[in-house]
Amino acid sequence: MNALKKPIFIVGAPRSGTTLFQYMLRSHPNISLPTGESHFFIPLFRNEKNFGDLSKIDNVRTVLEAMYKQSADFLDTDIHGIQFDIDSLTEEFHAEGRITMESIFSGLFEKNAIGEGKTRWGDKTPYYVLHMKRLLEKFPDAQFIHLIRDGRDVAMSLLSRKHDFGVYNYFFAAKYWEIYVELGRECGNALGDKVYYEVRYEDLLNTPEATMKGVCNFLDEPYSNSLVNFKKSGEAGKTPLLQKPVQKDNQEKWRKSMSDSQIRIFEGAVGTTLKQCGYPLITSAKPISIPIKALWRTHNEIMKKVSKALNLSEKARAKKR
Repeated sequence: MNALKKPIFIVGAPRSGTTLFQYMLRSHPNISLPTGESHFFIPLFRNEKNFGDLSKIDNVRTVLEAMYKQSADFLDTDIHGIQFDIDSLTEEFHAEGRITMESIFSGLFEKNAIGEGKTRWGDKTPYYVLHMKRLLEKFPDAQFIHLIRDGRDVAMSLLSRKHDFGVYNYFFAAKYWEIYVELGRECGNALGDKVYYEVRYEDLLNTPEATMKGVCNFLDEPYSNSLVNFKKSGEAGKTPLLQKPVQKDNQEKWRKSMSDSQIRIFEGAVGTTLKQCGYPLITSAKPISIPIKALWRTHNEIMKKVSKALNLSEKARAKKR
């Protein structure tokens, strides 16, 4: 089998350490990973029929234009082995007989890998954890690595960027995290251990060498010390932790930063899932009643609408200046 046609997808709930893992794994001498998130796979697969017969060169161009419209920043700045030039790529993909959406996608990542001197390609887009079955249908030899982090730390991180994620209370943050984790694990169990592998973020921090050796074993790739001594990001806008070695203390921050009531809300909402993932509970919180769940969901929806209204108002004021 051509290793270039065996993609690796890094997935998980947002704010679960996928970016740190991405930078570690892309430091492997054989593995090419862009430094951002593609996001275009699922939207374009959903609209695949709209692009018509991809044996026609004009339709190949339309696919590449749609990719760029969806993910311009990613294609301009996060692939480092080639330049995303629609004209030249259209000609190349057509000449290579890439007549399916998936062959065009893999063609881009394969050329990027070759340009980086790597023998295998991958992608890190967290929400693909909800679409692993679909991706496996398109890429039958794909492998998935699911990053899981203590949901209480994830909740704090989500709420620190509440307007980005639409998360405005700890109950909603808990359910947001649980959906990604549970659906990912359920699908992963069905896919089997040759296709699906879980990595706990805390293990990545505490025992990075042993954890990455397990990853390499799953991927059938040789272990390299470069995975732990990974190439740091030189971009100030990237996650601050990417500028430093692995930081063991970047965990269990919730113990100091969440109030007792916030912890009870979180553990009452998703305590079972926390325990199943190996995270002990520290309260005796009972499951939250249906009426209280409804109140928290309503609160979150109201806050989203308020945030949207304020954002629109600010944009309107900015136009008048």
